[in-house]
Amino acid sequence: QVQLVESGGGLVQAGGSLRVSCAASGRTFSSRSAMGWFRQAPGKEREFVAAISWGGSTTYYADSVKGRFTISRDNAKNTILLQMNSLKPEDTAVYYCAARRGVVPTTTTSEYDYWGQGTQVTVSS
Repeated sequence: QVQLVESGGGLVQAGGSLRVSCAASGRTFSSRSAMGWFRQAPGKEREFVAAISWGGSTTYYADSVKGRFTISRDNAKNTILLQMNSLKPEDTAVYYCAARRGVVPTTTTSEYDYWGQGTQVTVSS
């Protein structure tokens, strides 16, 4: 019943920045749901990128993106954002936003209940 719609993907040069957004809708969606971002490169498993608690006070980041990416949420707009700075070619992937039935953020794909369609992020060198 929850729909996640992503936007903001595109092509960017290495070292550049990009922001992807995900808008949530549906009667069962709660602003207190923990949410996260995952990504999947061609031929690779989907991997954790970042997650945020319902209140925004707790965040987790994959080691590969710490210091470069920032996750945030706007509960009033039912939106989560991923600001990506200092992008590298290895960041190229389809980025997915996700939500789970709970307030605690986790880093495991299987623990999320709702998924967006994904948005392509390509970093050129």
